[in-house]
Amino acid sequence: MNDSFQTGYVALIGKPNTGKSTLMNALVGEKLSITAHRPQTTRHQILGIKTTQSYQCIFVDTPGIHDSNQKAIHRYMNRAAISMLADADLICVLLDISHFNGDDVKILKRVAGRNNVVIVLNKIDQMTKTACLPVMQKISEIVPDFEIVPVSALEKENLDRLEALIISYLPIAVPQFPDDQLTDKSMRFIVAEIVREKLFRVLTQELPYSITVSVDHYKEESDLTRISATIWVERKSQKAIVIGKQGRQLKQTGSLARHDIEKLVDGQVYLQLWVKVREDWADDERSLAAFGYSSADQSY
Repeated sequence: MNDSFQTGYVALIGKPNTGKSTLMNALVGEKLSITAHRPQTTRHQILGIKTTQSYQCIFVDTPGIHDSNQKAIHRYMNRAAISMLADADLICVLLDISHFNGDDVKILKRVAGRNNVVIVLNKIDQMTKTACLPVMQKISEIVPDFEIVPVSALEKENLDRLEALIISYLPIAVPQFPDDQLTDKSMRFIVAEIVREKLFRVLTQELPYSITVSVDHYKEESDLTRISATIWVERKSQKAIVIGKQGRQLKQTGSLARHDIEKLVDGQVYLQLWVKVREDWADDERSLAAFGYSSADQSY
């Protein structure tokens, strides 16, 4: 490490479904955060660590900031997102250019006046350059001092420019993590998130918002990784939906999850899934704590 080595924390914030997880995965070069075409997929702060010979950038993927505080889990998610504002070396506010609205304006006003904010205008692949200009003009009127970087996290468009800008904000400091570490989360956490992501993709209803996943058993053997996980729902009727007719939904979820986990561990995986009911877990502080939602460093 040289005397000019840079290390810093970069918070990715924004309303739900702006592409924060997709952007972090693209910048780090590994799939660390789950993604889905639904808002509020991310529930925890998740670190993505990129280390080179000259810098270590610690990206913090956060839950989407939203107005709903009806349930305890919503309050937890908002706290997990907003808590990063005070500690980050750089705040990247992600805005979905095709759905810019009053919720984005509220977030921009929350960070106005800071000197460590960059606006990341995401999903430019979904609009023409001419259509993007009025949105950029409106943002400039709200926060005239912030630099705006248009990108497509999905298509990896203009990420080189964004990354160069991010690095310019990193302070001179020693690395906080070993150079081969990609995240602060355990394999148990990542496996649970993979299963939850597949539930988002398999289930067409709003049910995934009433679901969480815990890993009960994780054992690496010489030629096989054995995993047992529980899918928790809030109602008995939801349990039947997750399992599906003749167990089809659960089998499909397990198959998709196992495929991703095998790529991650580079070996064969035996995955066993159970579905259990804990009524109103998402609005019960004790249940949230039991499922790891009581702190930002949760690791299943």
